[in-house]
Amino acid sequence: MRTLTYREALREGLDEELAHDDNVVLMGEEVAEYNGAYKVTEGLWKKWGDKRIVDTPISEAGFIGMGIGASMLGVRPVMELMFWSFHSVAFDQLVNNAANVRYMSGGLCSCPIVVRGPANGGTNVGATHSHVPEGLFAAFPGLKVCSPATPADAKGLIKAAIRDNDPVYFMENTLLYGMEGEVPDLEDGDFVIPLGKAEVKKEGTDISLIAHGRSVIHCLEAAKILQEEHGINAEVLDLRSIRPLDVDAILASVAKTHRVVLVDESKPFGGVSAMVSQLIQEHAFDELDAPIKRVCAIDAPAIYSKHVENEQLPNPKRIVEKVLTIV
Repeated sequence: MRTLTYREALREGLDEELAHDDNVVLMGEEVAEYNGAYKVTEGLWKKWGDKRIVDTPISEAGFIGMGIGASMLGVRPVMELMFWSFHSVAFDQLVNNAANVRYMSGGLCSCPIVVRGPANGGTNVGATHSHVPEGLFAAFPGLKVCSPATPADAKGLIKAAIRDNDPVYFMENTLLYGMEGEVPDLEDGDFVIPLGKAEVKKEGTDISLIAHGRSVIHCLEAAKILQEEHGINAEVLDLRSIRPLDVDAILASVAKTHRVVLVDESKPFGGVSAMVSQLIQEHAFDELDAPIKRVCAIDAPAIYSKHVENEQLPNPKRIVEKVLTIV
């Protein structure tokens, strides 16, 4: 296997899908000539030209609406949001139109659009640029949501998202873009990870740490500390896909370890970890030897101060402390 950064793996997945299907186009603010705000699309405009890589005006409502309309006519647009926080100005298009096109047309129209970009805190850009909305969008039938934690998952999931005939909202993390990891070699064939399949990133026996996105990296660090300092063997389950959700993998991990801590960067009221907690309570209550615990962002708007925001978000220290309350 090769080692790529998360950014490079995303770019490779986008490049392969542009080659795989002539209907795939990339659109967004500064994705073309400027090579992308986070350099994910670097080099793609020079390779594929103006008709495949398109810079848009600074109007999320406008270009997301355009992408939805184009997708209904056979185009497969991949739309970049500079921050997922800007979803609010295109909310009608994202949840009222894209989510309902197939249902309200009786299956006559599909909406194969991907909307991608960073959805995270931790970069000290303030409350209006730090939203984590995967739980919000997963609440709407018709939408699919995924959040990769590693370069390999970023590539495999973006390819699956582009080929899907429903709208897929792809949540990345700016703090992961430079992270390196192993990605299958190109000669190994078409590398696609199906939506709705979780993955055990670390096997364990004493407690399940269930997370997605950057929280998976925190869980792996916490698992190392728990093993070395406390003799606790934690399992780390990466959801990868929020909707569809791999319920079987969640229940299998809980049945194996009988204790669980859910780690989720979103706020504690509602959210992904709240839904996972309910599923465990309903379907695996008799497997539990201790209450379900959660580590979420502290319930306040994203804090601008770097040192305070680092404590507001899940981190290995907070995860370890929570685990020790039930093991």
